Amino acid sequence: MASLTPISQSQSIFNKTHLPNPVVVPANPGFSSSFLAKKPPSALWLQAPRTSTVMPLKSAIVSATTAEKPKKRYPGEAKGFVEEMRFVAMRLHTKEQAKEGEKEVKEPEEQKVTKWEPSVGGYLRFLVDSKLVYDTLEGIIEKAAFPSYAEFRNTGLERSGKLAKDLEGFKEQGYSIPEPSSPGITYAEYLKELSEKDPQSFICHFYNIYFAHSAGGRMIGKKVSEMILNNKELEFYKWDGDLSKLLNNVREKLNKVAEGWTREEKNRCLEETEKSFKHSGEILRLILS
Repeated sequence: MASLTPISQSQSIFNKTHLPNPVVVPANPGFSSSFLAKKPPSALWLQAPRTSTVMPLKSAIVSATTAEKPKKRYPGEAKGFVEEMRFVAMRLHTKEQAKEGEKEVKEPEEQKVTKWEPSVGGYLRFLVDSKLVYDTLEGIIEKAAFPSYAEFRNTGLERSGKLAKDLEGFKEQGYSIPEPSSPGITYAEYLKELSEKDPQSFICHFYNIYFAHSAGGRMIGKKVSEMILNNKELEFYKWDGDLSKLLNNVREKLNKVAEGWTREEKNRCLEETEKSFKHSGEILRLILS
């Protein structure tokens, strides 16, 4: 805390600084010493005003305390808002899914993929519902109800076209392609509504859907392919160009857009992460159906 100068000391300094030179009274034998010791009333104008320039004690303490109070920093904030989103997302993983995970395993899809028992029929339902979600996301970005959405057009992360090729390939092999089911339809409708009224919360879903698929999603695709597709790599897990560069480009755009948000808007975005995981988890669970 800043030190405070005692008021008495401040006044002493003030008087020394601003009082005019002492008035010299010529010697006069008619004046008694007792009279000279007294201040004549006419000399009052020589005194400096007693108004103090020292800040009141209470105000000074409050000011110093406020200045020393450190600003709250959010995990990952120093690296940009994407790192904040990543930190929150990782905590919602289970320990079996990620080292940073904190969530307990409650649903079948939250276990390690090696413990799964997928089926081709379930995998097709997953691909169909995933395509509906990506169709919706990419349509929202193209329409751009908010100007910031337009920043994420043609990023190279788009998946709708890739999924269309995969589903057509399964159809050519004689598989019946199902219609979208409740998990995909519900999520798509939610994204549409959210995108029109709360761009910050929508961006949370955009980030988690695309970035999760490029990381854990690829691992899931590889393992499921080993189990039921004779190691066939689907187009869903292929990107045109260097994936790391594509992700970094989108990461920079996300950070730039978030620079214009208030702390309240950023927190609202982070709070939406749990809903994103809930909807995505319900679609992922279709693989095991």
